[in-house]
Amino acid sequence: MGLQGHIAWVTGGGRGIGRACALALAREKCAVAVTARTAGQVQATADACTETGARAMHAVCDVTDAGQVAHTYREIVQTLGPPDILVNNAGWARSAPFLKETIQSVDDHIQVNLHGAFHATQAAIPPMLEKKWGRIVVVASVAGKVGAPYTAAYTASKHAAVGLTRALASEFAEKGITVNAVCPGYTDTELTRENIRRAAEKTGKSVAEMHERFKSFSPQGRFTTPEEVAHVVLFLCSEAAGNINGQAITIDGGGVQW
Repeated sequence: MGLQGHIAWVTGGGRGIGRACALALAREKCAVAVTARTAGQVQATADACTETGARAMHAVCDVTDAGQVAHTYREIVQTLGPPDILVNNAGWARSAPFLKETIQSVDDHIQVNLHGAFHATQAAIPPMLEKKWGRIVVVASVAGKVGAPYTAAYTASKHAAVGLTRALASEFAEKGITVNAVCPGYTDTELTRENIRRAAEKTGKSVAEMHERFKSFSPQGRFTTPEEVAHVVLFLCSEAAGNINGQAITIDGGGVQW
């Protein structure tokens, strides 16, 4: 992919899609900064990155806290240098019937899924502008394109994240920076498994039944893998994707065809 020598920052990089993205970038010999709220997980991911031969570091960071994000960014610059690749992967998801939804839940989703990407991007862009090169990828969701029952707060936040992506892509198009989103369907991650357990509890169905129900949303009858998402992210970060900008690329086996 021609990414050797670049410096990448992956938020929410301790597990799932974020971990897969960090490892994919490390295998391309990017230096990788892995951040999330979970100290043990980000350290494990950073250690796995160094095992590929890449430089890597980890830091605990809550992306909803602008001060923490600014402090973490300074740590990354001091340790690895200014990132020219940013993967905004940190995310949060809960489901509820709309009439039982709360404004606090809406705020919680917006804080992580929109404000988190906003804070990290605002920190990372200035050196990209100086370099006249940058790649920003927002890990959104098919919920950033379509609606589904019981996901009003989550869907609103992911639509907002896709909107942010498109606005930034337009604003920085002439500056050598591309901004794109990936929109996975249900992915085989700890977060999905947790949501399956919660759905089983609420409906009275078994976990196995809900597992099959969630898989059925894909025409392929399976979950997307974190590595499949990471491959698309990796491509969007490459020189070969330099003319792809402002896009929200669906990765769900054909369920959402736009």
